Amino acid sequence: MKKRILLFAFLTISAISIMSLRKSPAKQVAIDGPAEKTYTQYCASCHGEKVEAFVDRQWKHGNKKEQIIASISGGYPELGMPTWKEVLTAQEIEKLADLIVENLAGVEQYKFANKPSSNIFKSDGMTIQLDTIVTGLDSPWGFAQLPNLDYLITDRAGKLYLVDQKQNKTVITGTPAVMAKGQGGLLDITLHPAYEQNGWVYMSYSKFRIEAGQTETTTAIVRGKIKNNQWVESQEIFEAKPYTKTFHHFGSRLAFDKKGFLFFSVGERGMEKVFPQALDNDNGKIHRIKDDGSIPADNPFAKSAHPSVYTYGQRNPQGLTLNPSTGAIWETEHGPRGGDEINIIQAGKNYGWPVISYGINYDGKPITAISKKDGMEQPISYWIPSIAPSGLTFVVGDKYPAWKGNLMVGSLRFNYLNRCVIKDNKVIKQEKVLVNLGRMRNVKQGSDGYLYVGTENPGMVFRLRPL
Repeated sequence: MKKRILLFAFLTISAISIMSLRKSPAKQVAIDGPAEKTYTQYCASCHGEKVEAFVDRQWKHGNKKEQIIASISGGYPELGMPTWKEVLTAQEIEKLADLIVENLAGVEQYKFANKPSSNIFKSDGMTIQLDTIVTGLDSPWGFAQLPNLDYLITDRAGKLYLVDQKQNKTVITGTPAVMAKGQGGLLDITLHPAYEQNGWVYMSYSKFRIEAGQTETTTAIVRGKIKNNQWVESQEIFEAKPYTKTFHHFGSRLAFDKKGFLFFSVGERGMEKVFPQALDNDNGKIHRIKDDGSIPADNPFAKSAHPSVYTYGQRNPQGLTLNPSTGAIWETEHGPRGGDEINIIQAGKNYGWPVISYGINYDGKPITAISKKDGMEQPISYWIPSIAPSGLTFVVGDKYPAWKGNLMVGSLRFNYLNRCVIKDNKVIKQEKVLVNLGRMRNVKQGSDGYLYVGTENPGMVFRLRPL
């Protein structure tokens, strides 16, 4: 057997999809080492460019060093795993095993043993107490705080709630009908920058229609006002096209910039080979519109058939926020197995999906053999393994002195809040906060200066009160 034969699989594994869905892993072997070169030469074409993404899976034949050596050496020919002991030396195989074991630490760091025993959490320089704002929700997807400090909270199941300071929960009637299936439903919410003058509230949701007896869905943006606990003066200001028959990757985060333009995300709807790299559709994109849905004249594709498109080559962006210190819009994006990204959104740029990626597919097969390409943007940071980033916000004000200027990102997969220390548009440090609290669907800073997080299973919203 020649060394040119590709290594089909280091191990026979059962690759499972933990959840859908570029931070350097906590620990990994230097990429220019001999073992890494061996991996790149013989393994990457089947297991992906990054060995740290390869290890994020279940291991059918064990992930201890001696078990890995046995699997590489003897193989499982009946399952497509060649026998490598006659091709690679024992030393080469042992170094490959060491490489894999080292990179397994990147996954193990997220295996938190215990549930929280109290509502007090300690962080680097901060101690936080969680105050419960609301319970009994399915998935608190969107959050906005009104000038009177009451809360508007969207539940993906399809309801918009007004929650007052006494934790009374009132359903706002008359909101759009949604397709609450898969990842769809009533999604993000934000207030117009001049809300106190005009009363406009903006929401994103999964819109649906029936065509030839089949349900088709898309991402839509609506604005309206709330009067007497009713949604009134409703105006749909955006509808992504085309519709699809899928029920996931809607994107759907909303953020106003300092100029009053509304940015929002639309996922590629699970059709990565069709939509993200093409400009003849709205999917797999970040969009920018005026507050009434009209198109800014300086949009990069303003004269095209899809003039709201601002950037493209996105997968499923579920985080979008304004960096108040720079005015830039920042985004978090779900990769597949590995390759979740933090990006700064720049007009007309191509963010690469699926041509470049730091992740591999859920079945363990590579999506692409490259992570960089001219003309395609690199992320500010990325995560391997995937943490499944959700909402995000920058910390401003004086309530959290040790966190001021930090970027906070919720993790759906690993049930915690990720604190990113930012310097010169780079992530220089990260910390896991609120460990094992629950699937972190959203994090926002309210108009009162406090941080709020929303969790799923159970569906709750908490205020983070510094002690």
